[in-house]
Amino acid sequence: SSEVLEAIENVIQGVLQSLAQKKAPVLTVANRTDWRNIEFKDSIGLQMIPRCTTKQIRSDCPQSAKRFALMLKILSMIYKMVQSNTYATKRDIYYSDTLLFGSQSVVDQIINDISCMLKIPRRSLHVLSTTKGFVAGNLSYTEEDGTKVNCTCSATVFTVPSNVQGIKNLTSHAKFILIVEKDATFQRLLDDDFFSKVSPCIMITGRGIPDLNTRLLVRKLWDSFQIPIFTLMDADPHGVEIMCIYKYGSVSMSFEAHHLTVPSVKWLGLLPSDLERLNICKDALIPFTKQDENKLASIQKRPYIACQPLWKKELEIMAASKLKAEIQVLTSLSSDYLSRVYLPNKLQFGGWL
Repeated sequence: SSEVLEAIENVIQGVLQSLAQKKAPVLTVANRTDWRNIEFKDSIGLQMIPRCTTKQIRSDCPQSAKRFALMLKILSMIYKMVQSNTYATKRDIYYSDTLLFGSQSVVDQIINDISCMLKIPRRSLHVLSTTKGFVAGNLSYTEEDGTKVNCTCSATVFTVPSNVQGIKNLTSHAKFILIVEKDATFQRLLDDDFFSKVSPCIMITGRGIPDLNTRLLVRKLWDSFQIPIFTLMDADPHGVEIMCIYKYGSVSMSFEAHHLTVPSVKWLGLLPSDLERLNICKDALIPFTKQDENKLASIQKRPYIACQPLWKKELEIMAASKLKAEIQVLTSLSSDYLSRVYLPNKLQFGGWL
């Protein structure tokens, strides 16, 4: 915590020095959304380059003066929380003054900018994310406050902890981890008792694009157990994008890649080639929108696709057909096809990429 306080004090000292010299104070932050600032490493994923381009948030410029003030406001809130050892969610910060901040996304962006500027993980700034992910299966652990969580003994769903770094005593006999894109598929697999029928496993869903805590948990489970991690996504550009976030990270959070990415993640399904192999009826597939075409074209250009020839092939199949499918399409074969046939066969015969 002394490191965090010192880092914030240095920023404020810079502001005061500028004022003393009758200059307009400026905050310099890394350009987090620029692909030119990102390098791809097989072992880590997408990470920010050391000398990246920056942008200035000036106090004397009408376009950025408000943002400058909001950054100082949130820095002061973080400083107080670290000093008093209290925590707040990003939502708490926004609701502390909704008129001032204007929207939740403004708060989210500023907190990420501050984390990147200070080179300190968000958790150490005492800012918690609201968790939306779920975990179930063969896993038990103790939360930071001493609460014991046992996912193993029932088909109950547990919310991913809001302080993943604080959990300890993780135990599991799982043979693999299955990341499921959507909540509906996750619930279906739970209803079918999938995680105990095939072989013991841990199931996680970020319920769409994963939040920070879900990504931190996947990484923590990988560090703890070193067991295979598979993803079950829709066969569409959005599903591929979500899988890439778990595996390689995202551009906007590339400054924290070391804690968040798991490059060993495997693509289990739903593969575009599966649709042909399983003779899925064309009527059950959904035509691409313009947005889908653009998203797929942008994914195909990304640096990590070049080192994944099998993924590349699947994306080419998708691009050629201009058709997409949700995991639920498998119910057109039979209601429990996913848990009874599709997943057991894939896991037994190595049908992943």
